[in-house]
This record gives sequence, C-alpha cells and structure tokens, in this order.
Amino acid sequence: MADQSHIKIIAQNRKARFDYFIDDEYEAGIVLKGTEVKSLRLGKANLKDAYAKINNGEVFVHQMHISEYPFTHYGNHQTNRPRKLLLHKREIKRLLGKTQEKGFTLIPLNLYFKKGKVKLTLAMARGKQKYDKREAIRKRDERRDMDRDLKGS
Repeated sequence: MADQSHIKIIAQNRKARFDYFIDDEYEAGIVLKGTEVKSLRLGKANLKDAYAKINNGEVFVHQMHISEYPFTHYGNHQTNRPRKLLLHKREIKRLLGKTQEKGFTLIPLNLYFKKGKVKLTLAMARGKQKYDKREAIRKRDERRDMDRDLKGS
C-alpha cells in the first residue's frame, strides 16, 4: 500500500491492536452482494467482533456486520452472513499452517475501497494476556505525559 491517495477507509477494528499481537497482514478481496456494496459506500460496517476461518481451502470472514441498505424494499442482504475472502492459494496455505499453531487467529483490521474494489486487511494475530494489555496502557500513558511535557516547555 505505497500510494494511499486512492484508498477510502470504510471501517477499522480499533480494538485489534490492543487485544492482539499482529504478526502478518494480508490484503484480501471480498465477495459481496450489490446491496452490501451500496451500504458500504454509506460507511455502514462494523468489524468489532469479526474473525476469519479457513474451510475447505477457502477463507471466510464471520460476524462482520454490514447494515442493510435503507433504500431497498426487497432482496436485501443478511447483515452478519459469512463472506468469502479472495486470496492466492499460496497465501491460504501459509495462513492454514499458521492458524494450526497454538494461539494464532485471523482477524480483520481494516475494510476499505481501493480503486473501486472493496478490500479487507486480514491479520495473523496472537492474543494478548491481561498483563500485556496493562503494559500497552502504561506505555501509552507515558508517551502522552512526555508529549504533554514537551508541549508545555
């Protein structure tokens, strides 16, 4: 993602970097219905509880909420249905090998438009323990205090 000028972020999973250690990131296309794309153009998506699983050599994202398109009266989509992700076969094999290791999971980080297509940033992540989270909070507070001191002087 060198040139970011043509990328429009739709939704971010803000808690992901707090709850997980992020190892690898992958950019994946996503199979959507027309009303889902229209709803995404309105910014109606939520990645908060979303996760990805590999089934029969295909990657699916679960619990990603895309609100119903308000201007459709029939033929609207289900809001939390599993959606297929488009990745290369070698990437899927790498993900499958990593997820079989203890503690690794697939979580979506960002949902965005890139050159008119909806893309999802998928991360290989390990869960943080409670003490790791406290450490992150402590570092964030120290950084904030240091910035405040520099700004004041």
